[in-house]
Amino acid sequence: MDLYHYYDKKSKPFISLSDLPVEQANAVIDKIKVTNPNSFCAKRQDDYMKNRLYFENILRTEFLKKGGKVERQNPYYMVIEKCDWLASWYEDSAFIKIPIEEFDLSTLSFTYGDSHPTFSPRINDGKEYRKKLYFYDEILEIIKKYGLPQDWNSNGEFGPERYIEVHIWSDKTIKRYI
Repeated sequence: MDLYHYYDKKSKPFISLSDLPVEQANAVIDKIKVTNPNSFCAKRQDDYMKNRLYFENILRTEFLKKGGKVERQNPYYMVIEKCDWLASWYEDSAFIKIPIEEFDLSTLSFTYGDSHPTFSPRINDGKEYRKKLYFYDEILEIIKKYGLPQDWNSNGEFGPERYIEVHIWSDKTIKRYI
């Protein structure tokens, strides 16, 4: 299994807005809106960082409850396998592919779909993977049951699940790819 990280070639991979003070992160988003107006990131709502930090707190809390190993405050993000939709987010898209074997699995958590809709109080469709965070062995069972979202929902017509999000709670492997 390979993990993918998508980014714009004009910037570096694995740059996390969550590592910045909120005001600085908002300034970066505002700059993207001007310099790359056609990118997905330029269309983010004004309260994006507030929401992102809210959901990252849920991810961290749930991961710690399950016994996960958190070595950094906020995760890096990747997805399981290739996702063309994510590549379309950037005007000059690039990706890094890393075999999952390169990671300490105790520092990885997963959501079936993006973590924002997964944990959103507004989405209450009863799907078993809502409001849940998974370890690697657990997400494999969900994949066996439902497949990869990018295979059955590539255009988003069946709900918000477009990929399986991976949260990397360590710098160790990531530093080799920056």
